[in-house]
Amino acid sequence: MKIPPDFSFSQNNLQDFVECPRRFELRYLLRQPWPAIQSQPVLEHEQHLRRGEIFHQMVQQHQIGLPVEKIAAQAYDQTLLGWWEDYLGSQPSPLPERRFVEHTLQTTYGNYRLIAKFDLIAIQPAEKIIIVDWKTGRRKPPRGVLARRIQTRLYPFLLWKCANALDKTSTYTPEQIEMIYWFTADPLSPEHFHYSYKQAERDGEYILELIQQVEHYAKTYFPLTSQEQHCSICVYRSLCNRGITAGSAEDEMDEEIDDDRLDIAFDQIGETEF
Repeated sequence: MKIPPDFSFSQNNLQDFVECPRRFELRYLLRQPWPAIQSQPVLEHEQHLRRGEIFHQMVQQHQIGLPVEKIAAQAYDQTLLGWWEDYLGSQPSPLPERRFVEHTLQTTYGNYRLIAKFDLIAIQPAEKIIIVDWKTGRRKPPRGVLARRIQTRLYPFLLWKCANALDKTSTYTPEQIEMIYWFTADPLSPEHFHYSYKQAERDGEYILELIQQVEHYAKTYFPLTSQEQHCSICVYRSLCNRGITAGSAEDEMDEEIDDDRLDIAFDQIGETEF
């Protein structure tokens, strides 16, 4: 099997690969239809995902300057209204005024494209760049778990490589980049990750190693994960003989919109090659 030449590596598909190479193959290369529900109870899970989608839209509207009272009217239940009020009362601040909302960046790395869609990028020209990501999962993950997530490693690395596409007047070092996770489950305790050149080197090497592993498995086979706890919330578990019953939605790490489903016009995205 060959990796398509126009394939884009993102936080979602790389995280899937880390958790289970076979899931990566089924989902992104074979485009296998999902034969099972992801988690129980189904309606509650779908409702939670819907709230997360609308919440991100509300934050996006607020960040581009729409009136607060008009945005609040979209909160159709008390849970969503509570998230919105928590956001207004505890959003990270102060953030630089120059902002890019729901902004996509891409770059060529190795033989393939890296791509990410950022909830918010705030720039203080020549001084700092801050990434903010709004998380609507049912619980806040431990900091150590967040630090190991692909998103925490890919986003600041990709932003560093593409910073000139956002600010052509300055050159930024990794030390000028910070990533902030804000959680509806714990709005008063965001997690801050300050970047560094040493970390950027490690992340670049790690991402390249993952891509090389994908290329290797594409020539041989994609193995099943040895961490079977991932299988309970995987929609392909029945295909792999890893169980029939769906796991609990409480077990899911990140219940966000999948950026691999986004309709991205690549010719409208600035690219940095290295």
